Amino acid sequence: MTLKWDSGIHSKRLHSRIAELALIGKIGDTGVCRLALSKEDRAGVELVRGWMTEAGMEARIDPFGNLIGVLKGRDGAAPVLMLGSHIDSQPYGGRYDGVIGVLGAIEAVQTMVESGFRPSRNIEVVAFCDEEGCRFNKGLFGVRGMTGRLEAGELERTDKNGVSRREALVSFGCHPEAYDHYVFEEGRIGAFLELHIEQGPVLEALGEPVGIVSGISGPVWWTVEMTGFAGHAGSVPMAMRQDALVGCAKVIVGLHELASREPDAPTVGTVGSLSVFPDSRNIIPEKASFTVDFRDMDLARRNALEEQLLALMNAVCLEHGLTYTIREDTKSDPRYCSPELRALIREEAAELGLTAPELMSGPFHDSLIMSHVCDYGMIFVRCKEGISHNPKEYSSPKDIELGAQLLYRTARRLSE
Repeated sequence: MTLKWDSGIHSKRLHSRIAELALIGKIGDTGVCRLALSKEDRAGVELVRGWMTEAGMEARIDPFGNLIGVLKGRDGAAPVLMLGSHIDSQPYGGRYDGVIGVLGAIEAVQTMVESGFRPSRNIEVVAFCDEEGCRFNKGLFGVRGMTGRLEAGELERTDKNGVSRREALVSFGCHPEAYDHYVFEEGRIGAFLELHIEQGPVLEALGEPVGIVSGISGPVWWTVEMTGFAGHAGSVPMAMRQDALVGCAKVIVGLHELASREPDAPTVGTVGSLSVFPDSRNIIPEKASFTVDFRDMDLARRNALEEQLLALMNAVCLEHGLTYTIREDTKSDPRYCSPELRALIREEAAELGLTAPELMSGPFHDSLIMSHVCDYGMIFVRCKEGISHNPKEYSSPKDIELGAQLLYRTARRLSE
């Protein structure tokens, strides 16, 4: 592969900023914990806001906790070009997830300013609030707030310490009462571009540093509570037990088997969080609460999985004398990237000497919600062994530089 270079982004500045931001919420040698609306998240937002200002943007935090930097273009009334991602992390996360999309976008804008280029329209760089969803068990909060897609009761959701999202927003410096006066202006955003690590192994397997996203899988998130009856672990016969954890275990295994039925399909299913009550060695579990996450690019196949999983849960509860409740936290249809933006990214990749294969995204991103209000495009950067949501998450400086350069060239084309 022969790469063609022209004047472009300041790679040392970009990598320096990635390293500096990784110090906020640092865990171990390479990990990061910056939960949404935490003091670490706020410190990260303030650091990034300073870089937005340094790049020539006017920066502010909106009522939903989104950090927004604006570079004024020649026509302030034209639909804006939006770039960005998120800087909040998982509790056991890496330093690149979301971050390269925000800092790469800032670098793209700063490169435009330093080269004397003035865009035809305003460019907005956004660090969206709470993309991850791990703290309040519902993600994409900031982008859904910005686009008028919040649901009833969102501010009353609580984290594991009983802190509500409303309380967290107030502590963060936001004013939830501003929601009542917020109305999303249809047509205000013309296009959205997001740079992100792949979080999967495809690009590494293909030997390609960057890729073009074709679409994002539709996720479904549940919080399930199974209820049985507590009893002494030494005296209740096995045949007479109503063990909620046994029922939960059968559902976990069943979900894994259902999602694995078609090995070549992009279907995935995960139980990532589990709590047991009373949580004692010698008491039969009375309650088992757990999360369910399943997704697919094929909506019909995903819906069939949902029906099969519900049937399994009914059968398990009947067998063990249990009851259950389900709270649906998230449900989104698969969304495909704009063909026009994919073509433009492909053209700019070719100019850089890159092949840039197309691939789908299993993880959801802020782009999933932006797709409902404007055309969107995504650029993926190769990550080592496909590892993400883990301190071992890694993308090489060269690959990140290529992704940011491709973002810059595409954004500039869209701004001419």
